[in-house]
Amino acid sequence: MHAFALITGAGSGIGLQYATALARDYQYNLLLVSNQEKELQVLAEHLTKEYHVRAIPFYLDLTAQDAAEQLVAFCDKEQLDIEVLINNAGVLIFDAFVKTDPRKIETLLMLHVVTLTKLCRLIAAKMVLREVPTGHKKGYILNMSSMSAWMSMPSIACYNASKGYVFNFSKALWYELKPHGVRVLAVTPGSTDTGLLPFGPNFGKVLRFFGITMSPERLVKRVLKVLFFRSKKRCMPGAWNYIIVPIINHLPDWLIFAAMKRISFFKQ
Repeated sequence: MHAFALITGAGSGIGLQYATALARDYQYNLLLVSNQEKELQVLAEHLTKEYHVRAIPFYLDLTAQDAAEQLVAFCDKEQLDIEVLINNAGVLIFDAFVKTDPRKIETLLMLHVVTLTKLCRLIAAKMVLREVPTGHKKGYILNMSSMSAWMSMPSIACYNASKGYVFNFSKALWYELKPHGVRVLAVTPGSTDTGLLPFGPNFGKVLRFFGITMSPERLVKRVLKVLFFRSKKRCMPGAWNYIIVPIINHLPDWLIFAAMKRISFFKQ
């Protein structure tokens, strides 16, 4: 069996960049997973034609209770040898907690915590049993956390907490799997310019120049180099992030409450 990289949330954004880089720069076959069926099909056809790899689109609701089991069962049925697992799929809830639909909270937790954890459990168990040449890694697991994992910020409480879970879970897994030849990396990016940020293209260029925000292409290139060539537990691309995290964590409460008053859903 030829080695595959499995990427969740592969249909767009950062996930699409992971798929492209793994096919183009590392010649991995790909299992592309997301709930964007049309986008997945187009991407799989493009990567297969452009980089001569096998790219398989797999449409799946990753918030389903048995999503991880469905995915692993598909891999077993198709005899796909997963060497790289990238847990990239995610959602952001930006709202006051008491006004948030509980179903949205459940969706976030299923995606960021439950499915991610189960995929790590099921696929890591197979990775440690892979037979590889001496000196080679048996597998790589990359979990997308966030710079917000260190922050307790109003309006994104569930997102912060879930990304904190991903960060600490991944670090613990690094210790457990390192002796078995499986590398685990928690990625904690800051602002990433995916086209959804609320500023114009010229201002966006300024922010990228100073490293305040980063393009998905640049982010993925840096992260994959760390995953494959350095034995680190975490990767936080961008020097600015190391400055802004302690600043935000030491903001006085009065300033945070003042900022909350300017957000419409916190107003009475």
